[in-house]
Amino acid sequence: MEFKVSHRLEGIGEYYFSSKLREIDELNKAGKGIINLGIGSPDLPPHPEVIKVLQEEASKDNVHAYQSYKGSPILREAVAEWYKKYFKVGDINPATEVLPLLGSKEGIMHICMTYLNEGDQALIPNPGYPTYTSAVKLAGGTPLYYALTAENSWAPDFENLEKSDLSKVKLMWVNYPHMPTGQSPTKLRNCLKN
Repeated sequence: MEFKVSHRLEGIGEYYFSSKLREIDELNKAGKGIINLGIGSPDLPPHPEVIKVLQEEASKDNVHAYQSYKGSPILREAVAEWYKKYFKVGDINPATEVLPLLGSKEGIMHICMTYLNEGDQALIPNPGYPTYTSAVKLAGGTPLYYALTAENSWAPDFENLEKSDLSKVKLMWVNYPHMPTGQSPTKLRNCLKN
């Protein structure tokens, strides 16, 4: 029996950073000595005290089970407090508004699978994080790209977007500090009327 991949993978292609990491690996094997500044992986080990605490906690009898699907309540409460302290947001309900994940890709995929159906559109920044496009397509949605420009400080041009047909748009991806430009946000003066 021949196994074929799902039609959902058509047009997805290899993840951009996967191909770049392979390219860097090949260049390094050829002696080029490429320094990868693209991934924020630590190049130093954790502090010895951190390792000590991890070892102590791992040796306890009551810590070898699946975690809650929503993560530890203590962690969720700490995240809510951190957002309140550093971003000056109002009260965040740790039980319903904080969800620890393995990484951004997991959350982006969950959101797309939750809200997009065949024929729905999602606004995706260009330039932007390649995962937005992949997750939208995997969920059956259609990417609708909006341009970010240096002239507009890498912010969405809401006036231009309002001129578009947004009747099928269910999601709009916006992230700051912006990836890949690093631009920080400013207060948005306008918002979409649709």
